[in-house]
Amino acid sequence: MRVFITGASGWIGSHAVQEFLAAGHEVLGLARSDASAAALRARGADVLRGDLDDLGSLREGARSTDGTVHLANKHDFTDPAVSNAAERAAVQTIAAELVGSDRPLLVAGGLAGLGDGRLLTEDDVNPAVGPDSLRGGSERLALDHADRGVRAIAARFAPTVHGTGDHGFIAALVAAARAAGRSRYVGDGTNRWAAVHVTDAARAVRLAVESAPAGTRLHVVAEEGVRTRDIATAIGEGLGLPVEPVDPARATEEIGWIGYFLGLPAAASSDRTRALLDWHPTGPTLAEDLPGYLA
Repeated sequence: MRVFITGASGWIGSHAVQEFLAAGHEVLGLARSDASAAALRARGADVLRGDLDDLGSLREGARSTDGTVHLANKHDFTDPAVSNAAERAAVQTIAAELVGSDRPLLVAGGLAGLGDGRLLTEDDVNPAVGPDSLRGGSERLALDHADRGVRAIAARFAPTVHGTGDHGFIAALVAAARAAGRSRYVGDGTNRWAAVHVTDAARAVRLAVESAPAGTRLHVVAEEGVRTRDIATAIGEGLGLPVEPVDPARATEEIGWIGYFLGLPAAASSDRTRALLDWHPTGPTLAEDLPGYLA
């Protein structure tokens, strides 16, 4: 299979490229810079130059391959509308190109904020609908194409996809703690974050593209939920800093953009995903990986 991957030089994307190549597939990776293109070629992937705003490149990538993995996102936390609009346009463009082909389209999303604190399952429908909603409603938009000859798959990732080299949410929490001289959690810190090691996440992506049926919702989750207070405590102890709560109303003001996400519930089960894909996470836990963020 020849697979088109957006976000191919990113955190999850770079590991997904390696996973697909190791399994004998070919990869065409979207690259917006010379450095990204060189890194992809060094891994053995082919390169398509472009970005999320270059809809022509997205059409070309989807048209010329056997399946698409859409992992790229602008992640503009200061102006989410920019990210939402780009995400919706990208998914609409790729999905329209694949109509009637029965080729897979895996669209990445997140679990943070989807529920009300209970354990989410793959049966839970994403409430984000329409261009003004989270990620531009891209999950629902993609799945709407499942009955139009697109093997649409929604992959919901844990808020922390951790591992050596990660610059995501956990790295942001560590940076915020260093800057403030204290590690903080929001409210009582009992809200939980699901977690998964990046190599396990990449394997789930590959397995889904190979076999998941149209209309599937997947939870890329190894640990169902780690209390955010426990995460903050581990960071504080590792850095030798005090650990303190922050008022939810002031979380973003005091911690920055990561404060918003830190207060969100994001616990989720992956039982059905594991059974469907025969996926068995084997990577380190978040607690095992945390010391690497603190070095």
